[in-house]
Parts: sequence; structure tokens; C-alpha cells
Amino acid sequence: MVINFRWLFNRRHLFYGAIGLFAISAMYIQVAELISGAPMAIASTRTEQKVVALTFDHSWGNKFTPSILDTLKQNDIKVTFFIMGPWAQKYQDVAKRMVADGHEIASHGYRHQNYGDMTREWVKEDIEKSHALIKEVTGVDAKLIRPPNGHYSQQSLKVTEELGYRTIIWNIDSLDWKNPGRDVIIERVMKRLKPGGIILMHASDTPVQTAEALPILLEKIKAEGYKIVTVGQLLDQYAEDGIQRH
Repeated sequence: MVINFRWLFNRRHLFYGAIGLFAISAMYIQVAELISGAPMAIASTRTEQKVVALTFDHSWGNKFTPSILDTLKQNDIKVTFFIMGPWAQKYQDVAKRMVADGHEIASHGYRHQNYGDMTREWVKEDIEKSHALIKEVTGVDAKLIRPPNGHYSQQSLKVTEELGYRTIIWNIDSLDWKNPGRDVIIERVMKRLKPGGIILMHASDTPVQTAEALPILLEKIKAEGYKIVTVGQLLDQYAEDGIQRH
């Protein structure tokens, strides 16, 4: 195929026009979603203040949780734990300690399966079952949820919203569950650190380097002048320029 560059050059205004229309259309869709009140999966907040939310997903095991809680307490840091209902039921003393230590309790569902692949009835049941167990153990009416694997659909987001929950994802992924090495975990987070960010880490037994990385990571984040808060605090106090959709 022979490309006629002179023909393309003479009609470049058509190309630029098409690009402009595409950009306007994309912006229109975003604005339309906001105006229509479409449910949102939150990745971060928009703020100029140097603040980040630190979060831990927890679905099974208790090998490293006490060490993680000890480190957080020693550094006077409050974080958000997204816990599964069955885990809270099995490790009640640990879940209660999270509350006693001042951490925010949120839901990670009942079964660790992708919400985006499920029917609205399945998602509703999963959220409600987890909510009931978490409240029974901790006394907390969770209002934030992180769907397993960060997987969702517009349908699951709508169900989540109808149940009074806000879906929280992240924009700073430590990838600690892959066990890439303590220093790699720290480096990944520090390279992606930004105001209003939400950091994803795990307190389950699969990531074996998180507990070791945590004290060093906290020190480095503080050294950069950042304040570490819960997701609830981030949304309530540090979203002066809005919410970043995932």
C-alpha cells in the first residue's frame, strides 16, 4: 500500500478535527456520568496537600497481622483495613484490636470472587453477609468496600451504592502480594507517591515481605513530608478539588 503524504498533509485539519471531537466526546462522557450520578469506583482524591491513605486488604491467615498492627501503633498511624467477613469471624480478637487501635474497618466482601462477573443478586448477598459478620464482631457498620481483586462493573457499583457503600480502589499499588522483595515494595510505593493517593498493601499470609517493609516505608513517607490517614479521613478532609474516578 502506498501512502500519499501530500494528500494527508493537505487534509491535516480533518485529522486534528477528529482528534478534537474525540477529546470533547470523552470529556462529555465523564461530565455526563457525574451529572447523572453514575456510581463511582474511587482511586484517589484531588488535593494539593501532602497526604495519602494507607490501606490493607485482609482475607486469610494471621501470621503477619500482629506485627503490622504493632508497627502501626509504634508509629501512631491509623489506616484502613478492608477485611472479609469470614476472616473477622475467625480472628475476632485481631479484628477487635484493629478497632481498639483506632483503625478504620471496611469490607472486602464475603467470598473472594470478582464482583464484575457476578449478578446483582450475588453481589448484594455477598456484601450483606460480610457486613453482618463484620458488625457482629467489631460493632462497626462498614461504609467502604474494596471488591476482591479490585474487580467491579457498573452493575456491581450500583448495587454497592444502593447498600450505602462507597467502592474504594487505589492508585498506588505496592504489588506486595507478588513478594517482589522488601526493597522493591518500598521503591514501588515511593515512586508513585502523590497527594491524595490511596496505597494498596495486604495483611494476609500470602505477602511475606509486607511486615518487614512497613516500618521502613512509613519512615520514608514521613521523610517526604506526607501525612498518612484513613480512607474516610482522605475523603472527608482532603478532597477539596474532588474525587478521582478509577
